Amino acid sequence: MYFRFLFKNKSGLQMIYVAILDEHPVVCDAIKALLHDADDITIRGCNTTFIELINKLAEEQTHVVLLVLYQPDENDIENIRLLNQRFPKAKILVLSMFKHERFIFKMIKAGAKGHVSRDTTRSEILEAIYTLGNGYEFYAKTITNIILSSYLSDDDIDTSEKEIRQKNLSNREMEVFKLFAEGHSNREIAEQLFISVRTVETHKNNIMKKINIKTTVDLVKFAIKNNIIELD
Repeated sequence: MYFRFLFKNKSGLQMIYVAILDEHPVVCDAIKALLHDADDITIRGCNTTFIELINKLAEEQTHVVLLVLYQPDENDIENIRLLNQRFPKAKILVLSMFKHERFIFKMIKAGAKGHVSRDTTRSEILEAIYTLGNGYEFYAKTITNIILSSYLSDDDIDTSEKEIRQKNLSNREMEVFKLFAEGHSNREIAEQLFISVRTVETHKNNIMKKINIKTTVDLVKFAIKNNIIELD
C-alpha cells in the first residue's frame, strides 16, 4: 500500500491509533474490517456512544477519532467542540451521511480536522487517517467544492485585494497550491507532479506558514481572492 511509505508523520509516530464512534455496531465493525490490512493503524475500539468514546480516549492514547454521523445536529457540533478541548492531540475525522454546508462550516469551526462524505472509498478513508495522523487537515474533494461554492456566493469578497505574501511562494509551492485549491486530493497532486504525498503535505504546510493562514478552508479562500485559480 502506497500510504505506508508516503504518509510517515512528522512527529515520528510508527503507529496511528484510531478510535471509532458509530451508533450501529455492525457499521463500526465494517469500518474496522476495512482498516484491518493497514498494519500501521491500530483500532482502539468501536464505540457506540459518546460517553463510551470519552472514556476510551481518557484511558488510551489516540491520534485520530473517526466520528460517523448520520443526521448531524447541534449536539454533534458540541461533542466535536468538547473532544477538541479535552483531547487536542486526537484529531477529529468526520464521516457524514450527507453534505450539508451549514454543518460542514460549524464542524470545522468546532475543531474537526477532516471530513469525508458517504460516497468515500477505503483508499480515501486511509488517506484521511494518515493525513490527520501526520498533523494535517483533510477534506474530500466534494467537501472542498462545497466550500468553494459557498465562498463564491459571499458578497463580502474583495476581489481587488492582492496579497504580496504570495510572492514568497516557490514555483513548486504555487503548483501545489493551485491544484489543491482546484479540489485535487493530495494523492492526485502527487501523481500529477511526480512527488510523494508526504512532499505535497510539506508544501501545503509551508504555504500556510508563509501566507499566515491556519486552515485549508482559508487556503482555498486565499486562492480565490488572489486569482491563483480560475473559476467559471
